Amino acid sequence: MALEAEGPPIATVACFCTSCQEAGRRFVPPGAAAPMLDPDGGTSVVLVRKDRVRCLSGEDLLEERRLAPASPTRRVFATCCDCAMFVDLASGHWLSLYRNRIPAGAPPLQMRLMTSRRRAGVELAGDVANFPGVSARFIAKLALAWIGMGLRRPRIAWGRPAGAARAA
Repeated sequence: MALEAEGPPIATVACFCTSCQEAGRRFVPPGAAAPMLDPDGGTSVVLVRKDRVRCLSGEDLLEERRLAPASPTRRVFATCCDCAMFVDLASGHWLSLYRNRIPAGAPPLQMRLMTSRRRAGVELAGDVANFPGVSARFIAKLALAWIGMGLRRPRIAWGRPAGAARAA
């Protein structure tokens, strides 16, 4: 299973929203080799433009998981190792690649978002900006990337629905 992204990322963030936390608890067992959640309960992702990502191999191994059947957010896993690979928001123009799935050289964390929703008792480091919600800086980065894409929202079709038959 291999994905390739070209060009600089839009942003590298840790998200503490309830959806990311719930997905990390529901979809990945504690002690998994590649957890979705960081030790502080955040989910570190590298956001990249959808038009700059391609699947090099293993597309048939990708399976989506959703918190609810009608959810526009799908988390896509490699079934060969049961590892989360990326998050795809259907209406978004970006993919959120799980930072811990990127080989050596993953971009450094730039900010933490939705920190008001972190687990009780979690103290956050002061190494990057910690925003209680979504920051204006983050929204500006997304908007600039979308403008750079000509306001397009490419569709990423990799990842069959959970339980769907695998292609022969």
